[in-house]
Amino acid sequence: MRSRKIRLPHTLVLIYAMVILTVVATWIVPGGQYQRVEKDGRTVPVAGTFAFTSRNPQGLGALFVSPVKGFIDAAAIIAVIFVVGGAFSVIQKTGAVMAFIHNLALRFGRSRALRALLIPVTMIVFSLGGAVFGMCEETMPFVLIFVPLALSLGYDSIVGVAIPFVGAASGFAGAFFNPFTVGIAQGIVGLPIYSGIGYRVIIWAMGTAIAILVVVRYAARVQRNPRQSPTYEDDLERREKLQLNLSPTEMVRLTPAHKRVLVLFLAGMVLLVFGILRFKWYINEIAGLFLALGVLSGFVGRLKAEGMARSFVDGAKDMVNAALIIGCARAILVVATDGKILDTTLYAMSRVIAHVHPVLSAQLMFISQCVINFFVHSGTAQASLTIPIMAPLGELVGITRQTSVLAFQLAEYINPILPTSGVTMGVLGLAQLRWEKWAKWLLPLVVVWVIFGLLTLIPPVLMRWGPF
Repeated sequence: MRSRKIRLPHTLVLIYAMVILTVVATWIVPGGQYQRVEKDGRTVPVAGTFAFTSRNPQGLGALFVSPVKGFIDAAAIIAVIFVVGGAFSVIQKTGAVMAFIHNLALRFGRSRALRALLIPVTMIVFSLGGAVFGMCEETMPFVLIFVPLALSLGYDSIVGVAIPFVGAASGFAGAFFNPFTVGIAQGIVGLPIYSGIGYRVIIWAMGTAIAILVVVRYAARVQRNPRQSPTYEDDLERREKLQLNLSPTEMVRLTPAHKRVLVLFLAGMVLLVFGILRFKWYINEIAGLFLALGVLSGFVGRLKAEGMARSFVDGAKDMVNAALIIGCARAILVVATDGKILDTTLYAMSRVIAHVHPVLSAQLMFISQCVINFFVHSGTAQASLTIPIMAPLGELVGITRQTSVLAFQLAEYINPILPTSGVTMGVLGLAQLRWEKWAKWLLPLVVVWVIFGLLTLIPPVLMRWGPF
């Protein structure tokens, strides 16, 4: 009897099922709240102030209203994927980027050394971005460059997404400077900012090495046998649409218009990094920069206004699926917050942590942060929510504040696989990669990262890791 291949439902169906389950949970889980105070411009819960409250079960209306609220809450991230998708479609219409990628692929194809270095070197660069200045949403534009490059080199869309996204994620979780996780969490608990850097650098290097090894091995396997890729058929269509040649034999002539677009694009990328580092640019500024890049590229690339507008709409249209998923995913947090079960969940996990050996407590703290990550994806928001509770609790059972901060930041390793993460779904939307295929590929790496996180929490507990 022929076995039938199991096919998961559409990602939007999976996400909405999670919304339904969260609504059901508001009828079962007791309501509860911590008292909150303002600290450095952030609202943080106060340890020891949890109190059960009357339930606030969410009804049938929440099933339909919460996604709307989710769209409003996630408006910034949805706007940026529409703008970036539309702007990059205009840039692609000029033909400059595809011609450049064709020529780049030819050069890498002729040099075995360059091909071998491409994935490790670029992933280290993105990992440093995550570790130093919290690169996360900023990886989205780069996906639109690395997916075509990976396809032209004989890899697949997964490799194209993994190079910038997994690279940055490994640095974000194992960060030694990240101001959005390490900096804020240490500030909340009163530790010297960026203290404990020595051990964090070791964790960053090992976590990044694990990611690079997984991606390099997978890329080599796909290059040997492209049919092993989960996205094989999708990539055939994408190569045809982008007019990518798997075996380029001669350079494409770059016209003066192509060169102007490429210079403008390079200047835009430099400005992006400078703006993030110098002026703390975020979602709005990134979207504005790419809108300007799209418009200016159209003009210097000699596109007509009508063609620019049509290309922009076509590019934005491709992002509708991702936008719907992001809005629906944010509905889970809306329901959990309105139903007063988020604080109850945090309290329940803290109670378990308080009654076991310190080593196991630290590991359970890490697992608890992973669970909270499912609802709250922003490193800043999660630090403000959990660290004021976890850090004092940890000290009571023999875990230093520095170790509590480490347990919090290492939980970021699971974010790239979460379908409730706006950044994850935005990246996959830009790459036109289904979450189910991405999750199936990424799951083994996430499992290894989780085990790695559990193991790296043992030495800090045993050596009573302090501020320095």
